[in-house]
Amino acid sequence: MLHIFATILLLMLSTSAQADGRDNLMQLDATNPMPPVPWRVVRFDEDIPATQYRVREWDGVNAIEATADRSMALLARPVTVDLAATPMLCWRWRVDAPLSSADMTTKAGDDYAARVYLAFKLASSDLSIGTRIKLKLGRTIYGADTPDAALNYVWDNRYPVGTMRWNAYTDRARMIVVQSGAANAGKWVAEQRDIQADFVEAFKIRQPQLTSLAIASDTDNTGESAHAGFADFHFVPRGQACSFP
Repeated sequence: MLHIFATILLLMLSTSAQADGRDNLMQLDATNPMPPVPWRVVRFDEDIPATQYRVREWDGVNAIEATADRSMALLARPVTVDLAATPMLCWRWRVDAPLSSADMTTKAGDDYAARVYLAFKLASSDLSIGTRIKLKLGRTIYGADTPDAALNYVWDNRYPVGTMRWNAYTDRARMIVVQSGAANAGKWVAEQRDIQADFVEAFKIRQPQLTSLAIASDTDNTGESAHAGFADFHFVPRGQACSFP
């Protein structure tokens, strides 16, 4: 999706609501279908239908349900976390099925049944002159909140778990396959990722500042449909188990 990287933070950072990463960043009341503040839907193009998000109880888990039909929109929130102390991101997710025709190596195939985005701000000294020029140009087009870098954790359809590739649109966003195919479809799957280690591997920078977290089901390029769930995002120290309800 052309504008994903450029608009990960758009509309989110105007809110002052922040959360420490040790908290459950998705505290949900299943009796209220509206995603709670500071979660906000972020659209990229009014001509593209928006993926729909609602809160529900799903097989015993209070979750955000995402329903995509040739659509795209993020559900996003700002986050404050000390990655040196708590670098491990925990969450649960599920999909009914992976997409059939997506291909992360092409712009036309840059769709996923489920994806988790993390956007980062970097020190100026960590950016080359060329990168600073590209980011400056991007911000004149897409806005001042364009992030310096992003990690994308995806439920892919064809590439094996552990695959890491640059986004088809930009080398400032790294795609990481965490689930692939249909073997785990139809059930909740718990994940834990070392965000700091993944960022170092992708960008060779050791002290990124995480600014926001977003989720999505993304099917506008392929024209497919997807149904996914997300729950219980939180950070823990290395060596500590995730704390799922």
